[in-house]
Amino acid sequence: MGLIGSYNLRSMIVRKGTAAMTAGGIAMVVAVFVMTLAIAQGFRATLVASGSPQNSIILRKGATAETVSGLLRSDVPLIETLPQVARGADNRPLASPELVVAIALPRQTDNQNANVPVRGVGPKAFQIRDAMTFVEGRQFAPGTREINVGRLAVGRFKGLGLGSDVKFGNATWTIVGIFTADDAAFESELWGDVDLMMPAFQRIGYQSMTVKLADASMFDSFKAAIESDPRLYLKPSREQDYYAEQSQAMTTVIRVFGTFVTLILSIGAVFGAMNTMYAAVAYRTREIGMLRALGFSRFRIVTAFLAESVALALVGGVLGCILALPVHGLSTGTTNFTSFSEVAFKFRITPALLAGGMLFSAVMGAVGGLLPAIRAARIPVARALREI
Repeated sequence: MGLIGSYNLRSMIVRKGTAAMTAGGIAMVVAVFVMTLAIAQGFRATLVASGSPQNSIILRKGATAETVSGLLRSDVPLIETLPQVARGADNRPLASPELVVAIALPRQTDNQNANVPVRGVGPKAFQIRDAMTFVEGRQFAPGTREINVGRLAVGRFKGLGLGSDVKFGNATWTIVGIFTADDAAFESELWGDVDLMMPAFQRIGYQSMTVKLADASMFDSFKAAIESDPRLYLKPSREQDYYAEQSQAMTTVIRVFGTFVTLILSIGAVFGAMNTMYAAVAYRTREIGMLRALGFSRFRIVTAFLAESVALALVGGVLGCILALPVHGLSTGTTNFTSFSEVAFKFRITPALLAGGMLFSAVMGAVGGLLPAIRAARIPVARALREI
């Protein structure tokens, strides 16, 4: 480490009081920044995890979500007979015609009603979504008013324990199993027999259909086969692409809001860093003059003070990331704008998010330290040496 670098480092340690306050302000901003983006990251990851690269979801042409789609009963056998559709051990197609509706259930936290998605599925639904496993109970029996509930829904809404009865759709349904799905959006849903749920909700057709392809590479030929059939007015999508698109509206809102709040807070943090560095320059005027007299250029002075400010900000960035880490894995929920139902998800802090927080702290330090560094370099040597 050079003379000027060690000098700036020791100076920052000597001024530990003001340095700690500046680093603390930056730490709070970085913590808010990371935690806000962790919400968006968790929401998007939950929806994307719902899709499988080998699955395709089929909606009506022009529909943007399952809740506004429609699929005729007569469409189902036409799709099931396509050669790209995988078959199970019983040689039957792995396809599930489905219905998605929302019901009102009270939250555990505030007892306020929220829209909870209910999904009617075909008998092959659990084979198609092979990531789903039961943590309690068993799969519902087809042809009965039994339902399964996602683990996150159990913890978020009242009355969804194993063995409980839930009333919706002019019928009473018994919970016989609780499942997980690798933190996918399905864990916020209630699942039951689609052929019983359709009359319960006074529906005469399905809303979507999910199929497992024999191979993920067959999607293009599968899509071409459906779109070329004049009897089908349907649009297939890769399941992962569909759920990624469903997450865009909400994640955009969260990121825009988080960025706005963080920018407001960062203004205060930048002025705090600027004030600290201005005070450092005023306190060390004579020392700056000595450095100039020893032959250090103005550029070296600017670089040194700017590096000091960035280093101080990076300390705050590390503290901010540490403050944000405890929220990783905590469960929360929000309304999905495309389905208008509540989706439970977990905060997700990734290495890329932490790196973004550190970069943001460095930028705040650079912006806050630039003007004081320039002022330090412009101090005349003779005047600086006369300072007491």
